[in-house]
Amino acid sequence: MRILLLTNVLPYPLDSGAKVRAYYMLRYLAARHEVTLVSFGRDSDRADALEHLKSLCKGVSVVAMKRTHLADARAFMRSVFSGQPFTILRDARHEMDAALTDLVSRQPYDAIHADQLSMAQYALLARAVMRPQAQPLLLLDAHNAYYLIPRRMAEVARNPAVKMMLLREARLLEKYEADIYQRFQHVLTVTDEDLRAIRQLRQFAGDAPHFTMLPICIDGDLPRKARRSDARGLLFIGGLHWPPNADAVRWFASEIWPVVHAEVPAARVYIVGARAPDDIRALGDFPGIRQPEQSGDAPIVVTGYVDNPEPFISASAALIVALRSGGGMRVKIIEALQWGLPIVTTTVGGEGINLTARQDAMVADDARQFARAVIEVLNNPALSGRLSDNGRQLVQSRYDWHKVYSALDGIYH
Repeated sequence: MRILLLTNVLPYPLDSGAKVRAYYMLRYLAARHEVTLVSFGRDSDRADALEHLKSLCKGVSVVAMKRTHLADARAFMRSVFSGQPFTILRDARHEMDAALTDLVSRQPYDAIHADQLSMAQYALLARAVMRPQAQPLLLLDAHNAYYLIPRRMAEVARNPAVKMMLLREARLLEKYEADIYQRFQHVLTVTDEDLRAIRQLRQFAGDAPHFTMLPICIDGDLPRKARRSDARGLLFIGGLHWPPNADAVRWFASEIWPVVHAEVPAARVYIVGARAPDDIRALGDFPGIRQPEQSGDAPIVVTGYVDNPEPFISASAALIVALRSGGGMRVKIIEALQWGLPIVTTTVGGEGINLTARQDAMVADDARQFARAVIEVLNNPALSGRLSDNGRQLVQSRYDWHKVYSALDGIYH
């Protein structure tokens, strides 16, 4: 089949969950079909990443995307007056409209695969522009039930004005999602929880899409990461521009870390991720730390974006996922399981992953219980080793893209 794949971010290198999902979907489809990739691009995208994607695809087109505070403010005002979600309007670009119009007017496609909710608008545009006789399959990989993200953020927000804006966005997304999903023949989710949340939006009509849950997967053949025998680090890794991640770091630093540090003074926290807000930067040494040894005795290190996080993985005893909001799957948990790195997570953090508490990961939702779980991993080598071994086995059996994404064969045929 000739497949048009639309992504919000260039799906390589694999430094975010969204990229991991889109990349392995692309790998699977491109090995069996003719795939053309059209993606938004950022200034930080590398030429070698683009060349790698071109080696997999029939063609690759990139449309520049630059988010600014001014552009976000304009999108918010449009949301106020139109009643459309800010989440969707901030990624509306005339340049993408023009690029797709030109592409599909010259080349028909058998299927249009939109990756993430913000790309659904472009899939519908492409189908409308395509020749009247063309009837492409429309598939949306939703990733999340998006309306749950601002709703959960509102539950932990302390500022009344912020809470009100988040609840408004949740209501707008709920309405938008209920409408948009019915315009696609097939919708993928990454967790059963998101699938249930989408189905609860409203009773779908007779033309309801077919839903399939396919978890985010990685390469199960990758080897275990080497870790130092004296590793005492607690690793948080993820983009800090995403509010649920920023909230997780703040909660860990203010309510969990003091308990851990008082009992295990040798422990260290490594916060690895791009675009940290000023208050998170102020928690520790920032910027410029690229090796754990450079941090000296600093209990908390905030690194910013790191091309190669392996030195911090090597120095860490556990991955910390102190999420209280968000949706979908945390790809960093899947990756850390594959690395053999023990995990301490909240229930929300581990959502969508078949984790057995104290076998595959430590799970705790209360700040003190979370701290006790971290301390136990730091002080109990037998527990740490069991979590490490079981985690790798879980990935290889349930989250290897070679095996799981064969379900796409029943959709694209």
